[in-house]
Amino acid sequence: MNDSKISVRYSRALFQLAIDKKLLDEVSKDMVLIAEVCATPEAKELIYNPVIRPSKKSAIFHVLFDGNVEGITLSLIDLVIQNGRESFLPAIARVFIHETMKYHGVTETYLTTAVGVDSKVKKEISDLVAEIFSTKVDLRENIDPDIIGGFILRVDDKYIDASIRNKLRKISKELRGSITAS
Repeated sequence: MNDSKISVRYSRALFQLAIDKKLLDEVSKDMVLIAEVCATPEAKELIYNPVIRPSKKSAIFHVLFDGNVEGITLSLIDLVIQNGRESFLPAIARVFIHETMKYHGVTETYLTTAVGVDSKVKKEISDLVAEIFSTKVDLRENIDPDIIGGFILRVDDKYIDASIRNKLRKISKELRGSITAS
């Protein structure tokens, strides 16, 4: 079974349980916390270290999260560790957060530019995406000087690359094609 299927199955099971128990918002906050913790070097060492026994990993996670997360979230962590799938915790959290946003009608939108964009432009882009896709927008901005200029906009699985880097790449490809054709 591939990695994404494993993450999706665990997160969907937790998602359904959270809805059934009317704890979706609380568990969603738990998953954000877990994603943040799993991104730390210490947590990565714990998660990926095969020498540490599962019972010890579970005990450490209980110390970290007990009282800070819902019981069903801790149960998921225990189940994942028991099944030897703790390396999937960050992906499970990411998928859960995405599913929760989708459930609430919010679309993550990523805007990548070479330099920062002012808030007025961000608002215009958010409004435009909201209108076109009939959704609420969670606009996240990335700054990547390597794109030189222009922008890259990603809404769900739709992708618009209007960067200078991409245009230069296309011109270069056309020039190489015309040279080899000559």
